[in-house]
Amino acid sequence: MNSFNKKIFGTLFFSIFATITGVGIVVPLLPVYARDLGASGLYIGLIFGSFSLSRTFFLPYFGRLSDKKGRKPFIVIGLFTYALISLVFILSHSVASLIVLRFIQGITSALILPVTQAYVGDITPKGREGFTMGVFNVSIFLGLSIGPLIGGWVHDRFNLQATFVCMAFLALIGFLSSLLLLPPTRSERSLSGKNGLISWAQLLQDKELIGLFLFRFTHLACIGIILSFLPVYADSAFSLSSSSIGILVMLGIFVSGLMQIPMGFLADRVNRNLMIITGGLITGIAIFLFEWAGGFWDLFFDNVLFGLGGSISMPALMAIALIKGNNTKAMGSVMALMTVAHSMGMFAGSILAGLVMDIFQLRQTFFLGSLIMGFGVCFFTVCIYGRKPNGLTRGIIM
Repeated sequence: MNSFNKKIFGTLFFSIFATITGVGIVVPLLPVYARDLGASGLYIGLIFGSFSLSRTFFLPYFGRLSDKKGRKPFIVIGLFTYALISLVFILSHSVASLIVLRFIQGITSALILPVTQAYVGDITPKGREGFTMGVFNVSIFLGLSIGPLIGGWVHDRFNLQATFVCMAFLALIGFLSSLLLLPPTRSERSLSGKNGLISWAQLLQDKELIGLFLFRFTHLACIGIILSFLPVYADSAFSLSSSSIGILVMLGIFVSGLMQIPMGFLADRVNRNLMIITGGLITGIAIFLFEWAGGFWDLFFDNVLFGLGGSISMPALMAIALIKGNNTKAMGSVMALMTVAHSMGMFAGSILAGLVMDIFQLRQTFFLGSLIMGFGVCFFTVCIYGRKPNGLTRGIIM
């Protein structure tokens, strides 16, 4: 990666880190706030699910459009509108308003992360896909690790509205960084070199890509369960403080982020499919153990194990996706598809877990997560090892 591309990478890394840190400040506090407003488990799930639902609808459009028009305009507009919506949260004092604002926030998010990941893919040297995506993913995991700690402290010392201000301010920093430091779109187009685009129908005929989609969907469903209901579980079952809950939410993310670079390095050298399967099995075991937790330290251990599973599987998965994006000359579309899986998984996980909480018990939401992850591992294995090689998959498997 030359010095020009390193500057682009550094700008994207910092912009996403700042914005995701703001997200991490607020998200762990929303379930408890919603419960205090009288939300049932289903409505807590909808607060998270509405974000994922709106993002899912707009991701394919924005991702494909960025393949044609360039990456920078979408990133800059997305970060600016995200900052504005974050400020409006200060005026939200009902469950319905939280759902609406999260829905709008999901639309702005569709402009940011998949397009940024596609931009990273455009400038990644061949043979360094796992390492490059591992380094970039640190921006996400580091932000999500630091954010809950800051959020718990700000909430305990000030109030919830102060955390919304922090989220808006950090998104604004990301906006200014991208606006001022990313090169003009005309320069960017020469980097990506996109000509004819492969159709969605052709992309969706690739069984390996479908396998990646299904695995990412189930993995993110588990994360949706953790983010939506671990704070409520820790508060109602063990009466933990906001700071302690912030530590727990941060922990799994921190462990996963810490391992992104070494696991990305490993993904460039060993069988990526086996890494994905191994990580999925560890994730399924970890979320199952949450149901049997007896206190803070049990939750602590389970979160570490959960983070380890994600750190093994995700760099390998995203490395394969990046290669496919380059091979098909549709990086934005492929990354959008991976983020659709992310959004749909978060939506399905939070909604299904909310229903389980309302019908059965809160603890059993984690058993649901283990079943979902188990299905994901099985589906991925069938798609990978039961497929016939084609032009899109040949040469990708290590």
